[in-house]
Amino acid sequence: MSSPARLRDGPFDAVLFDLDGTLVDTAPDMVAVLQAMQAEHGVHPVTYPEGRMQVSNGALGLLRLGFPGIDVEYGGDLHLEYLDRYAGELCAASRVFAGLDELLETLDAAERRWGVVTNKPGRLTRPLLDSLGLASRSACIVSGDSLPVRKPDPAPLLLACDMAGIEPRRAIYVGDAARDIEAGLRAGLGTIAAGYGYITDDDDPRGWGADVIAPDTSELARIVLEAVNLGA
Repeated sequence: MSSPARLRDGPFDAVLFDLDGTLVDTAPDMVAVLQAMQAEHGVHPVTYPEGRMQVSNGALGLLRLGFPGIDVEYGGDLHLEYLDRYAGELCAASRVFAGLDELLETLDAAERRWGVVTNKPGRLTRPLLDSLGLASRSACIVSGDSLPVRKPDPAPLLLACDMAGIEPRRAIYVGDAARDIEAGLRAGLGTIAAGYGYITDDDDPRGWGADVIAPDTSELARIVLEAVNLGA
């Protein structure tokens, strides 16, 4: 199956990835921190599948799932407690999604630039990427606090393109949430929805407007390599 014309007709020089649920499977650690907090606060822990679907919504999304009777606020006690706990468990079980290590190696070997644009705070993003051996290889890393605005605003993606020295129209953005695709489209990038990511039951990637949906990492790798002229 060929990629849609928007990606096929490129040419594209670089690929930018969302982090949680797209490039790295961080759910095991992020959900474990929530479950530990719930247990210590006397709340029955959520199941892993329940928590996994909320990981793309960050710490606040997880906390609002796990503590439904509490008004969880950004910078509030629960939020700060979660971030402190998670900082100590960043890479206990988190791993690059199966098959994407090989994709990154292929991009590196062909000198195709890639980077990360995430809403995750910088104090968590870079240490995680360092632990996975990815930070030094990436052309750019833009975190949720790199700018005053976050996705779905296009500014973080435009900043990433500037850092990597590429024109937005020659870059692709891959993400597992509607805000990722919205940001990519507004910035003028090609867009791929990661259908294997952390997507809630009431959400549907087909409604996000992405150029294409990758149902798994194998298909994502094929689409990306074709788009940057490295396909078979």
